[in-house]
Amino acid sequence: MAPVAWGLDVPGVVNRLPTQDRVVALTFDACGGGRGSGYDAALVDTLRATRTPATLFLNERWVRAHPEITAELAGEPLFEIANHGTAHRPLSVTGRSAYGIPGTASAGEVYDEVSGNRRTLTGATGVAPRFFRSGTAHYDDVAVRIAGDVGETVVNFDVNGDAGATLTPHGVAAALESATPGSIVLCHMNQPGCGTAQGVATALPRLARAGFRFVRLSDYLA
Repeated sequence: MAPVAWGLDVPGVVNRLPTQDRVVALTFDACGGGRGSGYDAALVDTLRATRTPATLFLNERWVRAHPEITAELAGEPLFEIANHGTAHRPLSVTGRSAYGIPGTASAGEVYDEVSGNRRTLTGATGVAPRFFRSGTAHYDDVAVRIAGDVGETVVNFDVNGDAGATLTPHGVAAALESATPGSIVLCHMNQPGCGTAQGVATALPRLARAGFRFVRLSDYLA
């Protein structure tokens, strides 16, 4: 079947929680690879200190670089572990690219990109991941259906919290504070030294004072 849609928001992709409750789901990607396998301990320490739940999307390359940290995060009740792909590729059945990163080029490659890291995460944490986000967060509609057949819901975002870990702390805080009831926020946890940790630390109490509470994706998504 030929795809008819491509991008960040295609049929089957969840971009917001299905609720008007005053809640925000914080999600953090760990992308892996040569320049993406860092660990933002300050960010995670802030989440723990403030008892802030979050969903952590881990790429297989990052998991293999940090097996002990992966096990530690998986054992933390505040967090749930989700699938950020095997090789961090856009999810396409025709080889579509995003941001210069070549995508998967067939249904088989889509399956491998989702299921490879699914097996790795299940082995590392003892729990099969329920949610998937591709490298670059780009998909076609056929690839999204394949991910669903594997057993994972594709989840993107409506608030880009750190623009690929490039924003200043002020920019990160401002992005998070633009959240509305049911927002899903995307930030990164693999770039220590960027503005994400400080920006998140600034925004969390402000959002709490505005009446928001923080949830994991599984609190609102089946």
